[in-house]
Amino acid sequence: MSSASSSELKPLNVAILTVSDTRGADQDTSGQYLEDQVLAAGHHLIARRIVPDDVYLVRALMSNWIADQEVHAVIITGGTGFHERDSTPEAVAPLLDKTIDGFGEEFRRLSASEIGSSTVQSRAFGGLANHTVIFCLPGSTGACRTGWEGILLSQLDSRHGPCNFSALALRKPDRSYGRIHNVIGTRAER
Repeated sequence: MSSASSSELKPLNVAILTVSDTRGADQDTSGQYLEDQVLAAGHHLIARRIVPDDVYLVRALMSNWIADQEVHAVIITGGTGFHERDSTPEAVAPLLDKTIDGFGEEFRRLSASEIGSSTVQSRAFGGLANHTVIFCLPGSTGACRTGWEGILLSQLDSRHGPCNFSALALRKPDRSYGRIHNVIGTRAER
């Protein structure tokens, strides 16, 4: 976390991922809400995707975004509950270098005033991988609103004090994303 704040916003490049077996672009109100808020806050939307609730598809996309030096932050909506197919925590957690324990704790604290004890069924969490800050929210638009307004709006803002995640995300190592294929190859190569 950074304790540095300035009077000018340093916009982040944000990717949004909706994890859902049932939503298409027209039904993705949570992803649309997050996109609208990211842009309204002055950040750049660098990618927005919808993928099925499949551990390996989510992990593959997240691995690419984590390796991509242009992606500073990822907000994921969906797959954090207890239904059989909910697997966002299982997909993302192994990729993290560090967890942001306070994110899930604060999200559940804020949610309790809205949904009462049902907040214990939320597996919302945050973490850091390769200087990419990652936040996983439930799939409902209300939960995304709670997470954005109560936590993410300020924590992704370089002007917020005493600390925020902006400066950390902007220090992402300078590696060419195209380098990934030079190092690990493609399917056609042995």
